[in-house]
Amino acid sequence: MFRILRHTLAAVAAAAALSAASQAQEPIKIGEYASLTGKEAAFGQSSHKGTLLAVEELNAKGGVLGRPIELITDDNQSKQGESATIVKKLISREKVVAILGEVASMRSLEAAPICQAYRVPMISPSSTYPKVTEIGSYIFRVCFTDRFQGHVLAKVGKETLKIRRVALLTSVSSAYSVGLAESFKEQFAADGGQIVIEQKYTEGSKDFDAQLTAIKAAGVEGIFVPGYYTEAALICRQARELGITVPLFGGDGWEAPELIDIGGAAVEGCYYTTHYSPQVDAPVVKAFVAKFQARFKGETPDAMAALGYDSAGVLVDAIRRAGSTDGPAIRAALAATTAFEGVTGLTAMDKERNASKAAFVIMVKDGNFKFVQSISPQSIAP
Repeated sequence: MFRILRHTLAAVAAAAALSAASQAQEPIKIGEYASLTGKEAAFGQSSHKGTLLAVEELNAKGGVLGRPIELITDDNQSKQGESATIVKKLISREKVVAILGEVASMRSLEAAPICQAYRVPMISPSSTYPKVTEIGSYIFRVCFTDRFQGHVLAKVGKETLKIRRVALLTSVSSAYSVGLAESFKEQFAADGGQIVIEQKYTEGSKDFDAQLTAIKAAGVEGIFVPGYYTEAALICRQARELGITVPLFGGDGWEAPELIDIGGAAVEGCYYTTHYSPQVDAPVVKAFVAKFQARFKGETPDAMAALGYDSAGVLVDAIRRAGSTDGPAIRAALAATTAFEGVTGLTAMDKERNASKAAFVIMVKDGNFKFVQSISPQSIAP
């Protein structure tokens, strides 16, 4: 059995501000499938908190179309195969008007065909694998894609780390990892760099000694690891134990407090790219951080939380503009989104239903995540 979490008017203190008229209306049901437990729970919980905060705020302001929003959340336990079952249930049994999720691209790829078949719009907060939105016209995302992120990381390697000879350590069981690796390789080679050696692993691996030993013998200047935070942290630790001192770097899959919790001193000086930084000096970001910390006991929101927050905001904005909860009407309004101001920047949907946004470069320094710079799509050569 799946554990469903319902966040309704009665569930949150913020809902006290709803008008009596709004209370009398049937809620607009929005489904969310997320990795609340399991291997990627740090991602799923963070994204869910951002989504929940947005829904609470929207309900406190009267909901949308004069009706409260009911967020129905189900946990896929970070397991393959669960997301499809959950999304079918959310659509057929719960009658949700739209779906939010998932963080991981592999799980978004499971759910997207179902949403497309039922003509129920789906917005992924942070699945960066390009093929996610290629599933069909009802599938959207509020984050950049791995094609852009890979090119940004090639720029980081060349200009920030100033390296030319790189090892690539890829998870062959992750669409995200494979896609990001391909994009990086393409741009790094175009920039004059060389992939000296390629090594592979599978999700859930804990021993990387053989791969790292081969990489050490190859005499590289850096190691690119397009994976998730658990494996990335272990790879950094084992690399340092083998006497490998070159920089290691990766993508947004590295973003979680667990990177430092697991990696410790071994991740010091490592770089990764992501979608947002709480250190950015912008009013919208400062306000979001303050609200999130007030709601979640001082916790500082990461990029997954920010994207979860923006995914709900973009969806409700589209429902408002559509003036309807009909799937095709919401889809058309989402496709017409041109300048939604969120905490991760302006969201404008391109013709493939992807958001074009800047990437943020983060460094681990003194046991903390430090914002280094942002890189806009305009600064990356096509």
